[in-house]
Amino acid sequence: MIIAPRGLAAAQIVLALGGLFIGTGEFAAMGLLPGMAESVGVSIPHAGNLISAYALGVVVGSPLLAVLTAQTERRTLLLVLGSIVLVGNAASSLAPGFFSLAAARFIAGVPHGAYYGTASIVAAAMVPPSSRAQAISRVMLGLAAANVIGVPIATWLGQIFGWRSAFALVALGGLALLGLLCVFIPIVAADKQASPRRELSTFASAQIWLTLGVATIGFGGMFAVYSYITPRLTEVAGIAAAHVPAFLALWGLGMIAGNVAGGWLADRALIP
Repeated sequence: MIIAPRGLAAAQIVLALGGLFIGTGEFAAMGLLPGMAESVGVSIPHAGNLISAYALGVVVGSPLLAVLTAQTERRTLLLVLGSIVLVGNAASSLAPGFFSLAAARFIAGVPHGAYYGTASIVAAAMVPPSSRAQAISRVMLGLAAANVIGVPIATWLGQIFGWRSAFALVALGGLALLGLLCVFIPIVAADKQASPRRELSTFASAQIWLTLGVATIGFGGMFAVYSYITPRLTEVAGIAAAHVPAFLALWGLGMIAGNVAGGWLADRALIP
């Protein structure tokens, strides 16, 4: 078990903060989609491709980084991923048109899955085996908290100062994350047996494909609803735009409840 330099709680909070910043950058586009569409001169359905561009970055970046960085020390890897978060969201805030914005969103999505995976490994390395699921769930609380805190704030900020300010805020969060990782996260050596070939060999398992299939269906369904939540609330349900952040926060509270309960239950009876 690895000891955190400033304590376990502080290290877990920092790892969760990274999830908060990444999650805010991911989900903020959904709360700001109408304004983004108008700014770059496309329809709201067409602007939905900006969300797809981020998702494509996740799909490409997660397995590619897992293979290429299998033998990279974990804190160093987190710093690299945090730097990409900073660059991708800063570029999003400055993109002049639809295609440049789509490219920036793709870049912002590249470190997404790799960060959560690496942060989970680091969190698990700092606790006994019997508490690892709960430690990982605390890291994932950052993603859930993004919907309670980050996305409502980013949406409110975007409604007042324009959507670009929201991504600029996330970029600043990425910059802060780099400093926090250096101070609070211990050095965690990579698995010496890890290799690109070993990483790719996992895809020979039918169980891996079944697990990925379940996750794909679950997240695909969730994002199909969440991507267009703002126009649904305002144009279909007739809810004022000023109230949208409250509905986004309510969604996030459900995510927090699921993370806490799921982590606790997984350490006690994973399969049931």
